[in-house]
Amino acid sequence: MKAVVLVSGGMDSLVTTAMANNQGFTLAAMHVNYGQRTWQKELESFRAICDYYHIEQRLEVNADFLAQIGGSSLTDYSMTVSGADLQGLQGGGIPTSYVPFRNAGFLSMAVSWAEVIGAGKIFIGAVEEDSSGYPDCRKVFYDAFNTVIALGTKPETAIEILTPLIEMQKSEIVRKGIELKVPFELSWSCYKSEGKACGICDSCARRLRAFELVGVCDPIDYEERPQYITKH
Repeated sequence: MKAVVLVSGGMDSLVTTAMANNQGFTLAAMHVNYGQRTWQKELESFRAICDYYHIEQRLEVNADFLAQIGGSSLTDYSMTVSGADLQGLQGGGIPTSYVPFRNAGFLSMAVSWAEVIGAGKIFIGAVEEDSSGYPDCRKVFYDAFNTVIALGTKPETAIEILTPLIEMQKSEIVRKGIELKVPFELSWSCYKSEGKACGICDSCARRLRAFELVGVCDPIDYEERPQYITKH
């Protein structure tokens, strides 16, 4: 069976790709440029991951209207990218890195493509348990979107969104990646930098902490590499 995998180029989408590949799906990979600060590095990672897993069918989508809409520090340079908030000290608020309703747009494009190419599954590396509190990374959101797909596609179409990481902690994702021998060095998680990862944005912090908890060194280069598991 064919499956579409949404590949940002980050650690979670890399492990998701490996899991889908391990399950024997014929993969088609989709990447979205939405005007994010690190779009060039993410695209480079996407292409490297596709090459590694020999994914020939690829779709690179330009959705920079999200940058025009704004409202996120990932696309609006006048906003400050949220720093590490590993203990949820922002009081349950949504970090500035949240891109308003982004994943709904990504999924809509993925469903359109899946319907055209005959893919029955869509894999996305969303994580609820150890995410930054993004509302479009919750399991209930994906369950609801599966209902939307059933109602909005052709009667004979059967497409299901799969979120294999949704209930995992980041450290569990690292362990799963090690088990599947994923090339972590090809992935990119930093929200701010394209040369070396900054090491201090919330995404870098969660990634570094996960590798620390597993006892393995993250293979990508960082400008700073703080020790996060001792911080409270």
